[in-house]
Amino acid sequence: MTTENLPTPRPARSVAVLGTGIMGFPMARNLAGAGLEVRAWNRTRSKAEGLAAHGVRVAGTPAEAVDGADAVLTMLYDGPAALDAMRQAAPALRPGMVWSQSTTAGLGGLDALAAFARESGLVFVDAPVLGTKQPAESGQLLVLAAGPEPARTVLAPVFEGIGSRTLWVGDNGEEGAASRLKLVANSWVLTVTHGTAEALALAKGLGVDPRAFLDAVAGGSLDMGYLRAKSDQLLGGRLEASFATRTAEKDARLIVEAGEGAGVRMDVVAAGAERFRRAAELGHGEEDMVASYFASFG
Repeated sequence: MTTENLPTPRPARSVAVLGTGIMGFPMARNLAGAGLEVRAWNRTRSKAEGLAAHGVRVAGTPAEAVDGADAVLTMLYDGPAALDAMRQAAPALRPGMVWSQSTTAGLGGLDALAAFARESGLVFVDAPVLGTKQPAESGQLLVLAAGPEPARTVLAPVFEGIGSRTLWVGDNGEEGAASRLKLVANSWVLTVTHGTAEALALAKGLGVDPRAFLDAVAGGSLDMGYLRAKSDQLLGGRLEASFATRTAEKDARLIVEAGEGAGVRMDVVAAGAERFRRAAELGHGEEDMVASYFASFG
């Protein structure tokens, strides 16, 4: 919708969070900790129940969660899941309500969500986040956002509650500027993840101490904090997901799809999607995406 009929904007005091998985749970908790009234819904209610101890009202339906809220934030698995949740919320949505759509939905998925926002008279803000479980836990996500100026005022306390910084990249959420940037950033994250996993897999196969590889690149231009973090996670057998393998496969396929639509071949990301699929097939789908490692030995 246009913002002509939007009431004089004021910072949100209440927010509905739809989706309380690896990312949504800590985001909802941090929003409550920041002083907002938070109502949360998750398809599997048990995954949201723990939020009650942090002052979050756990709702039984999306409509119950959004009823009377100043803003809605969706953080679900993919575009269809976000659209389904918002359709369920429709009876309680009101024209002019600001919707921060933070699910990684891809460009095709975003179109359907933006169309629903128009049909429902919502102010649509394209707002994916960069960061995994740990930054979400500590409220240090980077929010990539595109949306009209009045919505920025409404969402200011929401984005401050979940992130360390908000990067506004456009004034029309429907154009997908933030989602496009998110796909570019994720293409790099997934590539580095596979590079780490494959280097450690090759070390194992060749009988090389993986720590010797890490020592060889230490302090040089090929060294990086992400390599260290993922290597330590894998070598220590700590595969609790900060970004699950199944979700990484989904994101990889969205990146390939977006590239195809733009006439850009994403050969490395496409091969990476297949590695994630194999790792999931081997039983590592709910583990951290560095489980790409196991695809080398299927």
